[in-house]
Amino acid sequence: MVLPSDDTEVTYPRGDTRSTGTVLHREPHGEGHQAVLLDVTAAHPVDSAWPDQGPDRGTLTVGEAVLDLLDCVVGATDGSALFVGGDVPVKKGTPGWAFVVVHVVDAATPVEEGESAQIEVDEAYRAALSVGHTACHLASLALNAALADDWTKPVAPDALGRPDFDALAIATSTIAPDGSVDRYRVGKSLRKKGFAPARLEGAPDAVAASVGSTLAGWVAGGASAHLEVEGPRLTDRRYWTTELDGHPVSIACGGTHAAALSELGATSVALELEPAEGALALTMRTSARLAP
Repeated sequence: MVLPSDDTEVTYPRGDTRSTGTVLHREPHGEGHQAVLLDVTAAHPVDSAWPDQGPDRGTLTVGEAVLDLLDCVVGATDGSALFVGGDVPVKKGTPGWAFVVVHVVDAATPVEEGESAQIEVDEAYRAALSVGHTACHLASLALNAALADDWTKPVAPDALGRPDFDALAIATSTIAPDGSVDRYRVGKSLRKKGFAPARLEGAPDAVAASVGSTLAGWVAGGASAHLEVEGPRLTDRRYWTTELDGHPVSIACGGTHAAALSELGATSVALELEPAEGALALTMRTSARLAP
């Protein structure tokens, strides 16, 4: 069973939900499951390095057999073994390693190397995740804008030139269908960088209202959005791009997105603050109802 030497070619960045590829490798994966590697796939995998957007749902069809995608994960191989998810021991781009999309399916139906395989992604679920991911990016930029005056020192700017609170304070980000949950830590290190949390602590509802208003305005503008890609392979850089308030925006991103901000429909933002071991834990919940 020869393991691939090249990264998987992925077509989901251009919006594909169907693809046809060749089975390059298969092996047992846990009890009753098998891992299948294809040369080309439309399925978006979860990346354990930053698991904000989860895996696509869908099916893998080989011959007459239609297998549910039980999971879809980023893996890597040096040619001697396949490592999956959190077991990958190297960073992307490490010489001698190929990064691959691992399709996990039931092992009851054998899949043979060299066979043709079709991927079909659940389009409604993909669309809901794409809306959630776009809303996440917009809300993070809106949060940065709402907190822009609460810095006493210059820090790295975001895509709109404002202090990048999101990048400096983010702990975890979870993309959900039609929304996202982002958790931030406001502690000593952030204060040393110049962030003054007094207004956030004293008037979180006002900050949330500002974020929500900015987000709603951008969605109402209905700007188009797309992913710019440097190549077709899994590890090639991709950038989410749009235009906000007349300014071009570009953010590195490996997920999927709505094709226009108008697809987000009605939006809302809620902020929650609570103590967390000598710091503040801020949670931002963003909701974007998929437009008809």
